[in-house]
Amino acid sequence: MSVLSGKNILLGVTAGIAAYKSTYLVRFFIKAGANVKVIMTPAAKDFVTPLSLSTLSKNPVSSTFYDKEDENELWNNHVDLALWADLMIIAPATANTISKMANGTCDNLLLATYLSAKSTVYFAPAMDLDMYQHSTTRQNIEKLQSFDNVFIPPGSGQLASGLVGEGRMAEPEEIIEFIEKNINSTLPLKNKKVLITAGPTYEEIDPVRFIGNHSSGKMGFALAEQAASLGAEVTLITGPTYEQTNHSSIQRIDILSARNMYESCHQFFKETDIAIFSAAVADFSPKEVSSQKIKKKDSSLSIELIPTIDILASVGEIKEKQFLVGFALETNNELSNAIDKLNRKNLDLIVLNSLNDQGAGFKSETNKVTLIDKEEKVNSFELKTKPEVAKDIFNEIIKKLYA
Repeated sequence: MSVLSGKNILLGVTAGIAAYKSTYLVRFFIKAGANVKVIMTPAAKDFVTPLSLSTLSKNPVSSTFYDKEDENELWNNHVDLALWADLMIIAPATANTISKMANGTCDNLLLATYLSAKSTVYFAPAMDLDMYQHSTTRQNIEKLQSFDNVFIPPGSGQLASGLVGEGRMAEPEEIIEFIEKNINSTLPLKNKKVLITAGPTYEEIDPVRFIGNHSSGKMGFALAEQAASLGAEVTLITGPTYEQTNHSSIQRIDILSARNMYESCHQFFKETDIAIFSAAVADFSPKEVSSQKIKKKDSSLSIELIPTIDILASVGEIKEKQFLVGFALETNNELSNAIDKLNRKNLDLIVLNSLNDQGAGFKSETNKVTLIDKEEKVNSFELKTKPEVAKDIFNEIIKKLYA
């Protein structure tokens, strides 16, 4: 899976002959799993049609602040566009647009959006040889890089003027590869190994029945996806669940029981940098498992239960370099119980859930958490989707790792 998957990408198209390549660029972004919106300078429409780009991106194309011929038309809000984007790329970037970007000129929607951008901005120059070699263009490119914009070098070859040399916009495939490599090189968990447990465990009573719980695995899978998006190599050990992941950086290991999970965790824990135990492991298991289905009888049935092995405590005892995170699902005395678990099990961070919070807990698409570190500092969050909660958890982990 591409690192661009799920990203919101804002593509700026300016008025150069290379604008036709923007159609291929949109297609490659979409193929990589990204969401794409396009802004064109008004003159860019002389080189490629908004219809082509809107059809490929499946989003309207913006080029002006509003439609002068439609008095009911809402204005295109450059601030909203800039905030929507996870990254912005201007390709082709003409000498004229590069000059305006470098000097703060704001005379069209694209430039207003650029000046409002909070995300990384990439620019891929496209112009003739003499224009590209001109000292003012070189200075403007250097100036843009000093603003932390990312320069995608042009290629060398036959130009529209008939000259041969530097200035032609990098090919769409090269641009995609460049951006992916650039993002990967800056990811905070690059070269880190992350172990995550998810879902319930099933403790067999007989070949048909088991002791389990209502955990769906959604939180653990959201954590795995977030870790992979941050550059980590993820091992996801999960109990029975309908959740799926196809990220190439996630190795999924399916287990059934607490004993299975214990064995898998200890297989990978030693080489792990970050371990997050979000699975809802059954606390008890039948002392004896029937080899045949237990028949229903009129009289009551008693099953002797014994505690399952405490996986989190077992890795806490052998922890060395690992950053260890546990979960606490509580119904009463939530904070004191979570802090007690944090200390008893040698954790670096604990994630507290309360079943008293509406919208939190098993099977829900949302969660409401409180994070407590080993100094017992408490950080509470509002109700959020589980992917958003996963981001909050990893933001805290990264803050602790690189403090």
